[in-house]
Amino acid sequence: MNHTEVLTRYTANFVDELNVNGITDVVISPGSRSTPLALTMAEHKGIKEWIIIDERSAAFFALGIAKQTKRPVALVCTSGTAAANYFPAIVEAHYSRVPLVVLTADRPHELRDVGAPQAIEQIKLYGDYVKWFQEMAIPEATPEMLRFSRSKAARSVYMAQEGNSGPVHVNFPFREPLSPDFSLENMWGEASEQSYMPAFDGKKRLDSEQLIQLIEKLKSKQKGIIVCGPQTDADFAEAVTSLASHWGLPILADPLSQVRSGQHHKDNVIEGYDAILRNEAVREKMKPDFIIRFGAMPVSKPYLFYVKEHMAVLQFVVENHTGYREPVGNTTEFIFADSVMLCKDLIETEPVLNFEKDWLDEWKRMNLISKKHLLGGSEENITEGEAVRALMEVIPDSSGLYVGNSMAVRDVDTFFMTTPKNISILANRGANGIDGMVSSGLGAASSGEPMTLLLGDLSFFHDMNGLLAAKHYNLNITILIVNNNGGGIFSFLPQAKDGRHFEALFGTPADVDFKHAVMMYGGEYAHAATEDELKEVLDKSYQHKGLSVVEVKTDRTANADWHRKKWKQIENEILNSGD
Repeated sequence: MNHTEVLTRYTANFVDELNVNGITDVVISPGSRSTPLALTMAEHKGIKEWIIIDERSAAFFALGIAKQTKRPVALVCTSGTAAANYFPAIVEAHYSRVPLVVLTADRPHELRDVGAPQAIEQIKLYGDYVKWFQEMAIPEATPEMLRFSRSKAARSVYMAQEGNSGPVHVNFPFREPLSPDFSLENMWGEASEQSYMPAFDGKKRLDSEQLIQLIEKLKSKQKGIIVCGPQTDADFAEAVTSLASHWGLPILADPLSQVRSGQHHKDNVIEGYDAILRNEAVREKMKPDFIIRFGAMPVSKPYLFYVKEHMAVLQFVVENHTGYREPVGNTTEFIFADSVMLCKDLIETEPVLNFEKDWLDEWKRMNLISKKHLLGGSEENITEGEAVRALMEVIPDSSGLYVGNSMAVRDVDTFFMTTPKNISILANRGANGIDGMVSSGLGAASSGEPMTLLLGDLSFFHDMNGLLAAKHYNLNITILIVNNNGGGIFSFLPQAKDGRHFEALFGTPADVDFKHAVMMYGGEYAHAATEDELKEVLDKSYQHKGLSVVEVKTDRTANADWHRKKWKQIENEILNSGD
């Protein structure tokens, strides 16, 4: 058996096993050393290949696909710095628990550390940011080595999804010549629908004794809150709102919790808690007896202050799998169990808990005050909060919203109110970076579901390369850029008081006319100056197939003042109208 046949069979068995184990999408960045993987992926009928030239964009594009589909996605690149460009997205995937199977091609061992071009140290390149690493053997085509190839493919997909999902890294040393031969008979090996690593991986669940112990801890309490942080389980909203209704407790629901939208019961959802908790006196008045948090820590900084100021309060954090996400450092009891089953089990567990009704009523009262001020009024020149209000009013039902970091996600937290629309909301809140946002949104749009990407001008500028995917694949997406000509979030921080260095170091105005970039990539561009105008422009963008970019321009200082005015109005009415 010659070198080409060996290379082909070894690689084809690996690729086929990926597909057997559920890989249907691969994102490929062109390169020479990765030729065996790239061509074989493209040849496989069960795998859809996406060609993204820029490796950083490619990795975030794959991240977006995986977040949207909730399935692992493969990545393929050549050796050298190409692999290093995956790093930001791998860090995000690690912290946001997204399954990626990263396949890097490498020089063979004899060409490493000898001055050969495009050869860097790729062994465990991503350190602890991947769940599992495998250095593959030089290709062989013996029955034993083909089984080895398949077993590592199966394990890579399993490890990416096992427990808390995340990225895995498989490194392939390839010798030249690199082109496979697809005319070989039985190239893919023995056809099988059975994985090389079949596994029955059940969900965690508390037993009856543990449920009773939990209930006993809560029996003497009167004032509790349920907090829902970022998570993506489609069944969770119905389960947690049913529990809140059964117990008579408020739900502080982060916008990424998927609890604010949909057809489920939402009477106990307090979406205005970020505005409510900005006042220290209110935070003290609303001290709870216990907190049950599902999922990651919410976006809201006032909620962070609220938890810090009540460190002695009994707190439970529910995670589907073993993990630690408690950034405040409070004493916390962890419940490692499937969130949906836990809610259902608690509803069915006796005795029935009776919490203070006035507690829930007070949260609802404050929430109505918050919503009245946040949704009221209209400015002559659009503010960033108004931009989010307009977006949430006209965004289509059964669509997705991918939200950028910094001010974008915070304004969604503040101005996205409960709705019967089914809107799935995604964001890169693992590492909270502004990089790769365009590519992530486009990756999510590749599923075919209507998608809106909301982000700031710096996030857009940082990943304009990502727009090539929209042009190349005619992806259907509306991008709303809130352009305050710089880092608007810093206007809310103490750094804004530094008159000498603020603009250069924090404001960082780019002064870029984005219309030209949008036109370069074949997109439609529109600008809106008022909230009503934005609704009209956005509505038209949803009728357009392909890339649509809508831009609103705001003033950073005026925007910060407008937000503070809203918060002050809410604070004053809450404090002056209470009992």
